[in-house]
Amino acid sequence: MPARQIYLSLGSNIGDRAANIERAIAALDEADVRVRRVSSLYRTEPKDFPAQHWFLNCLVEAKTNLPPLPLLDALRRIEFQMGSRKLVARGPRRIDLDILLYGRATIQLPELQIPHPRMHLRRFVLA
Repeated sequence: MPARQIYLSLGSNIGDRAANIERAIAALDEADVRVRRVSSLYRTEPKDFPAQHWFLNCLVEAKTNLPPLPLLDALRRIEFQMGSRKLVARGPRRIDLDILLYGRATIQLPELQIPHPRMHLRRFVLA
């Protein structure tokens, strides 16, 4: 499979948020995700579960040879290894990694929707 251009969103609102994002970016390379560009960090207000700290977020442009579902699995492993546990839907987390775009693919599965269905609501993605 040829390398696909992908866009990921990264977010953190627990602990040293900037360091968490840097660590996740470094872990992407070990997961066969070659980071090409990283946006600035953006401070964003939590939307769906407001009783939590604000997030730091960024956008990553990368290339990967991984198909979409194995890529999702790799991102979930990074989250788990970094200590993220999704105890509350859209609640606080050390790191959150989402696939926004995967080439020109459109995917509608219970565990993965591409383009990301809430991408247009995230100002840091549009910046």
